[in-house]
Amino acid sequence: MLHVGCAWALCLILYLSLGWTKAQQTNYTRPVFHCGGDMVGDSGFVGSEGFPSFYKPNSKCTWRITVPEGNVVMLTFRIFDIEADSQCRYDYLDVYNGNTNLVQKLGRFCGTFRPGALISTSNTMMLEMGTDGETQGRGFVAYFSGTNPDVEDTPFCGGKTTKAQGEIMTPNWPDKKYPAGTSCSWLITVEPNRLIHVKFDKFSLESDTYCRFDYVAFYNGGEKDDSNLIGKYCGDEAPQPILTSGNVLLVQFVSDLSVIMDGFFAQYTSVPQGFQIPAVNAGAGTSTIPSKPAVKPFARVRPAPPVQPPAPTAKYVPPPPPPKPTERHRPVNPVRNRGQENAGKDRTVPVPRPNGKRPAAQNPACAQACKRQGTIKSSFCASEFVITGKVTSLAPGPQGTLQIGVSIIKTYKAGRMIITQLGETMSVKLLSQCRKCPLLRRGGDFIIMGQVDESGRGTLSPGAFTAPYKAPHHRLLMNIQSQSC
Repeated sequence: MLHVGCAWALCLILYLSLGWTKAQQTNYTRPVFHCGGDMVGDSGFVGSEGFPSFYKPNSKCTWRITVPEGNVVMLTFRIFDIEADSQCRYDYLDVYNGNTNLVQKLGRFCGTFRPGALISTSNTMMLEMGTDGETQGRGFVAYFSGTNPDVEDTPFCGGKTTKAQGEIMTPNWPDKKYPAGTSCSWLITVEPNRLIHVKFDKFSLESDTYCRFDYVAFYNGGEKDDSNLIGKYCGDEAPQPILTSGNVLLVQFVSDLSVIMDGFFAQYTSVPQGFQIPAVNAGAGTSTIPSKPAVKPFARVRPAPPVQPPAPTAKYVPPPPPPKPTERHRPVNPVRNRGQENAGKDRTVPVPRPNGKRPAAQNPACAQACKRQGTIKSSFCASEFVITGKVTSLAPGPQGTLQIGVSIIKTYKAGRMIITQLGETMSVKLLSQCRKCPLLRRGGDFIIMGQVDESGRGTLSPGAFTAPYKAPHHRLLMNIQSQSC
């Protein structure tokens, strides 16, 4: 009897132990992410194949997400690490507003900055990831959920509606500023033989001449096509009222990862064909300065000349024909007192600057030796930001400085530097303290290291570390990044 009791006790202990072990394993089981698939349900996770391991090279995966009918899909990224490229040419993730790649593309993404929340206009969304045969990253993990677009006080934006009238507003309106890194689409359909009239009440988006950063765009029909573009708007002046040419309107709001503003609030109504926008609403006080993509009323209110002159004046000021003769005549007077030799020197040096000031006096930074300081590792550790990128613009700044535009290839350190994202492209604006060094060439790829000022702008001293960038440098920089300074 003793042996039988011991046997039963041993069996009970083993049963409880195995059961506890199985429960532990179940609780800590991580989801397995495959290459593509159909995701159907109220919510769930979608991720690159093999995450958190590096994704596979030379692959193409497609995920189709479907939430219950009547809802829209909201996709929020938790982790994002895909090989960076200014145009996402090598590894990328495409997100479509439907279950096929024939519909509107909500965006193409790569790099290490998480895209903002993406919202479809229907209950379906498709993700398509492509990779090449070289550099790989960790991939991505995103959470999708079905959301009712008609629920009041919803923090989301976008959706699909067939109501004859309604409102369009940015997320968080009117309590807070709209979030950074957001993309929302509204698809509005009214009865056939009707048009859609949109009128803005409040409007405040990040201002830019070409509305490259934050903007709201309106399209005739249900597709994002430049040929159907009604207007693209930003800035702090409310656009003029909008009238479609048909019964379908697509509205897309996009914000990048930097400046955020109060946002906008607009109302739309269904109107009969032949409806005319009242002339009182098209006055000069309601014109939108940054709405570059050409709404005809904008051209009437503010003709092209006020927008275009900056380019020609910037081009003609440095080599104006009139100053040259005056510069040549001025040395004639000193010749009488200084003689022929001094007159020749006057022509080459002081004449362009009658006050006698030289660039070095205006910009003490240029007095330093134009020589790169430190090694690639010591400069990496001492710098607040380290990036690789293509130099897209070089423009003279005040007091002998140089303003530099860079399209980012890869960010290794960012610090407090403001990085702007426009669609698939990420870029920064840098300020070099001296125009002559460090030497950068427009159109070239460079490794750039520097500091960040109080406003979040990257700055370069004359001795800042810069070097031409080649693909093999990526591994070297990754190795330095993984080491402690």
